[in-house]
Amino acid sequence: MNEVNTLKRNPALWIPTAFFAMGLPFVAIAQASALMYKNMGISDGQIAFWTSLIMLPWTLKPLWSPVLEMFKTKKHFVVATQIVTGMTFALVALSLPLDDFFRYSIALLAVVAISGATHDIAIDGVYLTVLSPKLQAKYIGWQGAAYNIAKIVSGGGFVYLAGELEKTMGVTYAWMVVMATYGAVMFLLGLYHIKMLPSGGKAEEVQSLKEGFQTLKDVIRTFFQKKFILWYIVFIILYRFAEGFAIKIAPLFFKAAVADGGLGMSTSEIGLVYGTFGAAAFVVGSLLGGYYISAKGLNNILFKLALVFNIPFAVYSLLAIYQPDSIYIISLAVVFEYFGYGFGFVGLMLFMMQQIAPGKYKMAHYAFASGIMNLGFMIPSMLSGYLSDLLGYKIFFIWVLVATIPALLAAYFVPFTYTNSEIDANN
Repeated sequence: MNEVNTLKRNPALWIPTAFFAMGLPFVAIAQASALMYKNMGISDGQIAFWTSLIMLPWTLKPLWSPVLEMFKTKKHFVVATQIVTGMTFALVALSLPLDDFFRYSIALLAVVAISGATHDIAIDGVYLTVLSPKLQAKYIGWQGAAYNIAKIVSGGGFVYLAGELEKTMGVTYAWMVVMATYGAVMFLLGLYHIKMLPSGGKAEEVQSLKEGFQTLKDVIRTFFQKKFILWYIVFIILYRFAEGFAIKIAPLFFKAAVADGGLGMSTSEIGLVYGTFGAAAFVVGSLLGGYYISAKGLNNILFKLALVFNIPFAVYSLLAIYQPDSIYIISLAVVFEYFGYGFGFVGLMLFMMQQIAPGKYKMAHYAFASGIMNLGFMIPSMLSGYLSDLLGYKIFFIWVLVATIPALLAAYFVPFTYTNSEIDANN
């Protein structure tokens, strides 16, 4: 596909589906699998550690991102990984009835993580290549909304489905159906994008493996030569630091018995809360955040976005202290947190696109940035199970609030390489 046709393709036809496909595997591992394993008798500590550890490919993806710059088109890798992810989810479903299901399913979910991380590199490359900086800002809310809808579909709709099926089929077979459904959705998205996704431009062919390693070396060298890069690394690690602690434990806290400090909710109730009220708040927050950035300019409002992103984690502390039994109160808390999450998250994504990615290796450098971002998410996630067991839910969620302070300080002081006017001038 030539570049003219690529530019004429309406971004609304592929951005929502492509970034939904980006979010679904990530959230399946980060959240839904945690509830699955808890219902199948695995301890909180094991769940938090292993489901966080296998997310390592989202941190290491910069190491193979230059390879995707060298061969075929970005679209090729997007479609291929969506189909591979779909097939692997089907294998996860088949592994659940086995005696050693935890070992096998964790290994297969690690394959999903590798495929998903590769997919993220490629689709980010399509986004950065096809859209101008102005359109990137315009559609960042669409991107965030689609990603967050995947979070809601996974943590809400699929979890609710699992809870309902558990009542008639039992836990194992209920989650077999859900994992198979993940697989079917990803496979169908792959087929859709064969037709609808822009190519993202043809890669430059390399003649040898040595040349490929030389390119990787140049990618790394030029990344660390960027202005303010150490500042930027600290900022993107810290922005999601508190979220890394909260996101893994929140559904386990909702599920835990009241006597154990939890809210005693059923799997279906958790899915309902996330999949209804939370869904609407997430989408509205993401869309409004994108348009707010487009209108005001990221340079002027980054600290405000960080506040909106981090402060709502306070609702989990209040829920842990008061342990309300009203699903409406719990839903209101989730609405507040998810709206803030959607509104503030798009600021981080656009910052990486417009302040870190620009240059010769746009796709690879954005992959470096997002990989470092996921490291800041993964490390606290791995520790969250241990800390929640040690501290109890009340103290743990107070700690989450303390963990927001570094993010707010980083957002307040981080410098900008490109001003709003310079970004607009590149349109």
